[in-house]
Amino acid sequence: MSILIDRDQGISSPALVPAEADLARHHGGAELSIGLINNMPDPALKATERQFMKLLQAAAGPRRIRFHCFSLPSVMRSPEAKWHVESEYSDLSDLKRQKFDGLIVTGAEPVAPELDQEPYWRDLTDLVDWAKTNTRSTIWSCLAAHAAVLHLDRIERQRLPAKCHGIFDCDAVTGDSLTREAPAPFKISHSRLNEVTERDLTQAGYQVLTRSVRAGVDIFVRQYASRFVFFQGHPEYDALSLQREYLRDIGRYLAREREIYPAVPVSYFDAPTEERLARFEKRARHQRHPALTNELPALNLRGDIAAGSAAAALFRNWLRDLAADTKAPLLAR
Repeated sequence: MSILIDRDQGISSPALVPAEADLARHHGGAELSIGLINNMPDPALKATERQFMKLLQAAAGPRRIRFHCFSLPSVMRSPEAKWHVESEYSDLSDLKRQKFDGLIVTGAEPVAPELDQEPYWRDLTDLVDWAKTNTRSTIWSCLAAHAAVLHLDRIERQRLPAKCHGIFDCDAVTGDSLTREAPAPFKISHSRLNEVTERDLTQAGYQVLTRSVRAGVDIFVRQYASRFVFFQGHPEYDALSLQREYLRDIGRYLAREREIYPAVPVSYFDAPTEERLARFEKRARHQRHPALTNELPALNLRGDIAAGSAAAALFRNWLRDLAADTKAPLLAR
């Protein structure tokens, strides 16, 4: 799938993408080619596409973005999700036939005890090695960030005592083009069971850009021929992403697909909602049955979660840096 993203004209379907010659003539080659390697779990597959397309559209400024979707073929999929990927996404082999200005790689739901035992490990590590010299910058998101640093520097992620799940205030550690003009503090969604620590990262030569007192390292970077940017959190999440994950985990608990009842996301729901959810949890522990999901209370978010404000700044700056690094128009390469 190749989609043209233009801030003024919106998102065009592939059939409406202008000819490359016309783009070069009318826009002076001011176009960036961005690839999304979307490995998110099936329920989040389409939402992830939309989230990143909207972010890039809002951040594009005067530039046009040619947006390509891919997925690692070794990620396990349901028949419906597999059909969507095969019919709507470009084949991963097409990725390596061209150069991309930027790449965004998402994580996948783990199925093995260790990252290097995942069925997609070889495909992902091949992608890490390829991206070093075939992109100007690559973003590695959440589990993909953990996998990349394990492959690059054997940095092992550490299991957290409890899931890091919620919206956390993150502060800039150092001045960097990626965080300029960003709100302070950043409010970033995190949803993970593991972490890579600041001590391990800095000892291996990574630079930490943002961190949270409660959630630890947020964004960190390393320079190769490509600038690698790593997100431990999910700045791309929309306002309801954490709610969807939380309700999914409640459903899994009630269906006895998980044994631990999920904690309420941090700094996310308003106080009355948290009280209603605490009462529901007590009930769920005594009346554990899938049908109980029909009696979940009304959910209201806090008014200060500022969903997307940090992501808007991050992606605007990322695209600016990519454009500034462009030595020649993409279409001429």
